[in-house]
Amino acid sequence: MLFNSIEFVIFFPVVTVLYFLLPHTLRWLLLLIASCVFYMAFVPKYILVLFTLIIVDFTAGIFIEKAEGKKRKLIFFGSIFANLSILVFFKYFNFFSDIVFRLANRLDIAYSHPLLTWALPLGISFHTFQSMSYTFEVYYGRQKALHHLGIYALYVMFYPQLVAGPIERPQNLLPQFFTKHHFSYSRLVDGLRLMASGFIKKILIADYLALFVDSIFNEFRAYQGLALWIATYFFAFQIYCDFSGYTDIARGAAKVMGYDLMENFNRPYFAKSISEFWRRWHISLSTWLRDYLYIPLGGNRVSWIRRIINVFIVFLISGLWHGANFTYLAWGALHGAYILLGMMFAPFFHYARGFFVKASLISLLFLLS
Repeated sequence: MLFNSIEFVIFFPVVTVLYFLLPHTLRWLLLLIASCVFYMAFVPKYILVLFTLIIVDFTAGIFIEKAEGKKRKLIFFGSIFANLSILVFFKYFNFFSDIVFRLANRLDIAYSHPLLTWALPLGISFHTFQSMSYTFEVYYGRQKALHHLGIYALYVMFYPQLVAGPIERPQNLLPQFFTKHHFSYSRLVDGLRLMASGFIKKILIADYLALFVDSIFNEFRAYQGLALWIATYFFAFQIYCDFSGYTDIARGAAKVMGYDLMENFNRPYFAKSISEFWRRWHISLSTWLRDYLYIPLGGNRVSWIRRIINVFIVFLISGLWHGANFTYLAWGALHGAYILLGMMFAPFFHYARGFFVKASLISLLFLLS
């Protein structure tokens, strides 16, 4: 079910009204059923994949909390491996199969080149990462293992952010499912206002910009100069309004019912550096990669060479997370290079900025005297 669909226009108010009519003890069940209906509106059978993911990580969390030493670590890595196996199988099987096929051709080795023909489960990257964040937090001792399978399933499947995030942490979202939310007129207004801004971004800006951008990029050889520049800039605003618009709708729908989802975009195009841009763009993914990949790899506490390698690993995985294609890997490598260049030249720019500020003040005082 898409947010910008007639089905959602009916679905959202019905679920919300029922939510506030039901007693608090039954609301989680309503939201879980509603989330299943929301997800199954795409490809119903894929909900079995989601259930498998939920059962694996729910069980792993309980055993990780009880276990010690190597057994604890083994359960943790087993859970992560199961999650990544599901993600890789559905999202990256064809990509890796194509790589093997090309290598086999180069080496004159017979290879049948198997390809999966079914559709990719919707939002699999988002709910896989959200599920793994729970396992990480339990393993690191920052989150108690949950013993309520229904609430945990709702944590993974909560319909507003099920398809495209934001990727929530258990410490933020899980306690909200146990809190009784009373109807609030101010939250209703704030939530609907946020949803309206999301619909404007998505329908009135992103979708219309896409018409122009697609017409240029689909026949890019027929255009040159100004048209390509305009399409490139329009594309930047298209993807921002599309993605941040979805997030606004998700956050607004959750807010109406009393839930606060994390902010995923903070005016990224106002960033003054590439590193600041990544602190403002898709914040839930950037912080996920920072906390569960970059820091465990050593973060900034390692040698300069290791730090370079860590940055590239994070951004290559970020690129691959966005899509199973070499262009996404190149995109990730490019942003990794930008980050490293920014880190290398930041002291110089800081010194230069200070020098020019001081020189300007001295010149001003000289002129005033």
